[in-house]
Amino acid sequence: MAQLQIVTPPHPVLRQKARPVTDFGPELQSLIDDMVETMHAAQGVGLAANQVAVPAQVIVVEMPVPQSDEPDAGSEPAPPHSGERFTWVNPRLSWHSRSTVEGVEGCLSVPGVAGEVDRFEEIRVEAQDRHGSKVRMRFEGWLARVFQHEIDHLNGVLYIDRIDDPEKIWQVKPGEEEQAETEAVGYPAGS
Repeated sequence: MAQLQIVTPPHPVLRQKARPVTDFGPELQSLIDDMVETMHAAQGVGLAANQVAVPAQVIVVEMPVPQSDEPDAGSEPAPPHSGERFTWVNPRLSWHSRSTVEGVEGCLSVPGVAGEVDRFEEIRVEAQDRHGSKVRMRFEGWLARVFQHEIDHLNGVLYIDRIDDPEKIWQVKPGEEEQAETEAVGYPAGS
């Protein structure tokens, strides 16, 4: 596995629509493994292939496991899908709720800023797993937001494109974009 370089604007691949994947061979498997390693190294929760300059419809998402300050804090159940990794190919939204919710987002490809973005509250995603098998899942809340953010990348859309009020975007320390997002939904720093 190798850590890949995360590209930032104005790199043109970030504005391209990614191409569908048809070959699920060793090259795709290596790309997925490298994307996971890159996402972990950057302390992200999601990464799209075009963020590492590969215009292919591939995303990886891994939900953090909240860390508790209390060694015996079993009273709070872990959020749904905590610790679960999704490595999905050719993902698309097949359904979404009418209701939207505003939430904080950051992005590994847009360093130094975070912002508030409206997203659908619930979604259904259809895709293929890393081996080509069909998958379909319904998500709500923060995980729905993460999938919408990553699928936007595959369509050449950055989350900052969805912010129309300059007061809904603010500066953060470079490298802390996704930390602002995780803290906003109740995960402590370093999750």
